[in-house]
Amino acid sequence: MTKSIVSAKDIHKSFGDVEVLKGVDIEVNQGEIVSIRGTSGAGKTTLLQVLGTLERMDKGELSYGSVDLHNLKDRELSQFRNTHIGFVFQFHHLLPEFTALENVCMPGYIAGKADAEVKDRAMELLQLLNIHHRADHKPSKMSGGEQQRVAVARALINQPDLVLADEPTGNLDSVHAKEMHDLFLELRDRFNQSFVIVTHNHELAELADRKLVMKDGRMS
Repeated sequence: MTKSIVSAKDIHKSFGDVEVLKGVDIEVNQGEIVSIRGTSGAGKTTLLQVLGTLERMDKGELSYGSVDLHNLKDRELSQFRNTHIGFVFQFHHLLPEFTALENVCMPGYIAGKADAEVKDRAMELLQLLNIHHRADHKPSKMSGGEQQRVAVARALINQPDLVLADEPTGNLDSVHAKEMHDLFLELRDRFNQSFVIVTHNHELAELADRKLVMKDGRMS
C-alpha cells in the first residue's frame, strides 16, 4: 500500500494584498520524486515554504501522515521541521564560519542527538556524497558543486521523510547539475525518501516520478 508522506489541500497564502497561492492541492508519497515547474512568480517557492512549515498558510489543510500541522505551536512546529523535513536551497545557505562537517552536523545537534552519533552520521553522508575529503574545509574553500553536496548532506542528517529542494542546480554548471540529478535518484533508491523539487531545469524535472506545473498560484 502506498504511504502518503505529506498531504496539502486547498492551500492559500497571501503577502499583503498579493494572493500567491490560490487553492493548491498536492500529495507526495513515500519514495516519490515530484518536480514542480512554472514561471517566476507562479508561487513555487512559496508552496515549498508552506510545505516545509517555514511559512504558515492562511487557509487550507497540511498534514504529514497522521500529524495535522495546523494544530502545532511554533516550537512544536520547529522541532517537527528539524526532524522530518530536509531543505536544499539554490544558494546553499551554509554557515561560513563552520567547516563542512560542522555544517552537516548542525541539525543533528539542534535535535539533541549525541555528538558522536551525529558526527558519525555526518561523515557517512559526506562519504556517500563523495565530499568527505572536504570535511574540514569551510565553504569559502569549496566549489559550488561541493557546497551543494554539503547542503544535501545537511538536509539528510536527521533522516527526514521529505526533502524539499528549491532550484538545487540553479548555480551549478551542466556537469555538476547532472551529478546532482543522479544523486537525487540514488538517495531516493537508497533511503526511500521523498523529494519535492522546484526547478527550471528541464532534465531534472523529467527525472521525477511525477511532474507538476504551477501557474498563477495554482497547479495547472
